[in-house]
Amino acid sequence: MKLLATGHLGFVGHALREFVANRPDSGVQWCELSREHDVRNRADLAQMLREHRPDWVVHLAAQSHVHASWNDPAATLQTNVGGTANLLAALEETGFTGRLLYVSSADVYGAVPETLLPVDEQVPPAPRSPYATSKVAAEILCRQWARARALDFVIARPFNHTGPRQREEFALPRFAREVAMIRLGLREPVLATGDLDVTRDFLDVNDVVDAYIRLLQRGVSGETYNVCSGREVLLRDALSMMMEIAGVKAQVVTDPALLRPSEQRRMGGSWRKLAEATGWKPATPFRDTLASLVNHWISELEE
Repeated sequence: MKLLATGHLGFVGHALREFVANRPDSGVQWCELSREHDVRNRADLAQMLREHRPDWVVHLAAQSHVHASWNDPAATLQTNVGGTANLLAALEETGFTGRLLYVSSADVYGAVPETLLPVDEQVPPAPRSPYATSKVAAEILCRQWARARALDFVIARPFNHTGPRQREEFALPRFAREVAMIRLGLREPVLATGDLDVTRDFLDVNDVVDAYIRLLQRGVSGETYNVCSGREVLLRDALSMMMEIAGVKAQVVTDPALLRPSEQRRMGGSWRKLAEATGWKPATPFRDTLASLVNHWISELEE
């Protein structure tokens, strides 16, 4: 099966490419793109699809940062919703008959009452940011398109996921870089953070892309699946574990500028539906994921 990914040069796109490359007997062929195609340009997408004629398309390309979506909501909607509309039109224009995996986000659930944890796919979306709103809108667009035209699609809602090469504006990579700098003597042993007494559901990016391949293979058309660890992790514990891995001690201070208003205190998801459909389950211990982040930054900073 020929697999094409929009956003192939991004963090998850890179991990997906490596996942396929490391499994040469999987029957999956990666479509090697010469450049990143602009999802805001329908003609560009159609040209890409005609050239590669994929069996599967994973739609990763997006403006994926919540803070940036507040700074420029229109650009976020143009990329995430308009880009999805362009891709759907290009798929139809080029006669695509394969499967589309639309990668949404668990941010669509919004502020979930603790009584509904762990979150399953029956919890209705209640977005609280332009980013989350754009993801809900793109999900609805895929469903509308399938009702009006023949389209085989599956929706993934990944929770927080991380690994080497993830951008530093996300919490765990930022922690890992700062811990690595302390380890190498490049900064004083003081860490400024936001609110660490919140929980999140973290998953290794390699487990995420494994889930995506399985959804392409065995997911039920038109269905939505959470991709998560099913485990709540206190951010304070994650940071402490990173310092232990690096063998450093540091003073942790709260920076008011890093605090978020109306912070979700707890978040965790259920991956039962995904497991029942595909046989998937989380495989990477959380400590191993943190170690890969810390060691990546130690190597980067040493160079």
